[in-house]
Amino acid sequence: MKETIVLAFSGGLDTSFCVPYLRETRGCDVVTVTVDTGGLDDAARRALDKRARELGAKDHILVDARAAFFDETLRWLVAGNVLRGNVYPLCVGAERSLQARVSAEQARRLGAKAVAHGCTAAGNDQVRFEVALRTLAPELEVVAPIRDLGWSREQETSWLTERGYMASAERAAYSINRGLWGCTIGGRETLDTVASIPESAWVLTKGAFDAPKAPSAHTVTFDKGVPVALDGRRMDTVALIEALDNAAAPYGIGRGIHLGDTILGLKGRVAFEAPAAVVLIHAHRELEKCVLTQKQQRMKDMMASFYGDQVHEGQWLEPACRDVEAFFASTQERVSGDVMVTFRQGSMWVDGVKSPWSLRAASKAVYGEAAGEWTPEDARGFSRMLALPGMLHARANGAEA
Repeated sequence: MKETIVLAFSGGLDTSFCVPYLRETRGCDVVTVTVDTGGLDDAARRALDKRARELGAKDHILVDARAAFFDETLRWLVAGNVLRGNVYPLCVGAERSLQARVSAEQARRLGAKAVAHGCTAAGNDQVRFEVALRTLAPELEVVAPIRDLGWSREQETSWLTERGYMASAERAAYSINRGLWGCTIGGRETLDTVASIPESAWVLTKGAFDAPKAPSAHTVTFDKGVPVALDGRRMDTVALIEALDNAAAPYGIGRGIHLGDTILGLKGRVAFEAPAAVVLIHAHRELEKCVLTQKQQRMKDMMASFYGDQVHEGQWLEPACRDVEAFFASTQERVSGDVMVTFRQGSMWVDGVKSPWSLRAASKAVYGEAAGEWTPEDARGFSRMLALPGMLHARANGAEA
């Protein structure tokens, strides 16, 4: 009986190469598994199935994991307002642990002894996949042909072409990865730190600035930190994110270029488009300002930085992440209400927030207008006490008191 290897399959050149390469060099059956964490329409799903079978896969399995991706990971990135480097909402990479887990589950179901991936030796994804696979399924062999061979894309293309598999002889000018939380774009410009990518390279927001566009007003509703409605229409989170993408992308909202540290210790740069992620994170943060105390917000910021780093580095399975999620869940108990936003070309503006748990509405005082919670004498004493540390420091340094 032939050995079976499960291959995490994206349909790109690297994973396309892996299918016949594994069949030829190991004499095995290859079952491709695509874990859909967003960014695929029905046509793309059918094309993946067709491509896998044309390459010689014994079977192709598609697992819709979009809802699980939100429930297990994205909801906490929203709760933490996670923006790596204060810019990047972890558009791609956060899903790798989930994709690895589902691939391992399929391998066990099929009785396979190995799971393969198409990651290179130069990127973050090899670490994310293998940390998750070795943690969740240590009994499975991890096979990484692209990394271990060290071949160039041109060599892969030639190998496929020689065996009659159609493969473009030209390397795509830009590498595009797309998921539920956004899209990343890498190309010649991102190998340096100087220039942006050209307008033609953008995917979700292409042409957003070609002509003037009238502003558009929307309302995002949250329930305990989870987005549940858009413009008064309740929907599941996957549908809401996809609807927000469609509404915000034509305005160029969510575009950016992130320069930061990779897992490998290098500086990396990538262009990204995350219309829905940017809208939800900024809207959620404004709602939190209304309902959380100052100390809650400060603690959350510290926890969010740690959590974002763990997810980025493929350490989502680390038990400390469950502890942070428990903290986030506690803070989200009163993060419910509406956030009114306006989309304009290149920007999203938060017009206001409304919540039954508003700390602003709970106060009798009005900042700068009326001291409904204290007397003028209280205010005078408060200012004097607040100034005391500075007064003592000045006195210790010889200033007159």
